[in-house]
Amino acid sequence: MAVYSFLDLAQEVLKETTKPLTYQEIWQIGKEKGFSGKIRTSGKTPWNSLGAQLYIEVRDNDKSSFIKVGRRPTRFFLKGRERELLPDTVITIEKEEICQKVKSTTYHERDLHPLLTYFVSTNSLFNRGRSIFTKTIFHEKSLRSGCNEWIHPDIVGFYLPLDDWQPDVIAFNRLSDNNSLRLFSFELKKSLTKANYRESYFQAVSNSSWAHEGYLVAIDILQDDEFLSELQRLASSFGIGIIQLDPLDIDSSRVLYPARQKEALDWETVNKLCEQNSDFEEFLKAVRIDFESKRFHKNEYDSLVKDIRSYIREKLKIEQE
Repeated sequence: MAVYSFLDLAQEVLKETTKPLTYQEIWQIGKEKGFSGKIRTSGKTPWNSLGAQLYIEVRDNDKSSFIKVGRRPTRFFLKGRERELLPDTVITIEKEEICQKVKSTTYHERDLHPLLTYFVSTNSLFNRGRSIFTKTIFHEKSLRSGCNEWIHPDIVGFYLPLDDWQPDVIAFNRLSDNNSLRLFSFELKKSLTKANYRESYFQAVSNSSWAHEGYLVAIDILQDDEFLSELQRLASSFGIGIIQLDPLDIDSSRVLYPARQKEALDWETVNKLCEQNSDFEEFLKAVRIDFESKRFHKNEYDSLVKDIRSYIREKLKIEQE
């Protein structure tokens, strides 16, 4: 019996669609329809594996069942249905995307923090069932003036297995190497474009590389193949992952490129952050108290918005799908 492949998933999805789709859209639809469960893969970013296989298939196989449509971003369609495409299909799609992106936004970056808190708390692909708590770091509280955004991340987070491990195991872990603690660092932007991505990424490198995992987070990320390849290269080279939040469908938010996980913290930088910012100092103190008392004091961290969709609609003025 043949093994169900990424290309089989793409074939099934594109049989039912009425328009060309990006590989990310193909994967999402395949996941919603249950096709992804048929694939044997241990990769953390299966949609990237799907995209790579589709690109190679179209490029190298003259008898491929797929065709590429457009470039920014590239979409895929079935060659057998090519006649169904109207001449202006790609132009229409791209115009629709441009119109969506040029809508002016009145919200601030800090208004997006509850979306990230919701993501790390509820997205099982990110938290893998762990309870991760976050805390906003206010740059204006730093002792050093100027360039604080290059020193302090927007949000920090942590995981302790208080709900997952037996109390004796947690106590014994403290006697050993205390590797149960995981610290996260997030730099958040409203958008990533060709004009700002390098500054934004290296800002995240500067203020998030101390943590076990560091991420650059944005809502609007330019959907251009060359641009996304450059983001992937940066993530692979420097280890800061990239998360895309989707306010139109918050549960579709995802890790575009995973962070490189570090086994040890940069303690010199942690100490520097603690000395310069009272929020960060209070965060470390709260985590220490939680560990010693073996229970979470949730009021010390960013609260999880009860109705995140209403928040997006009312605060960000974005109507969800």
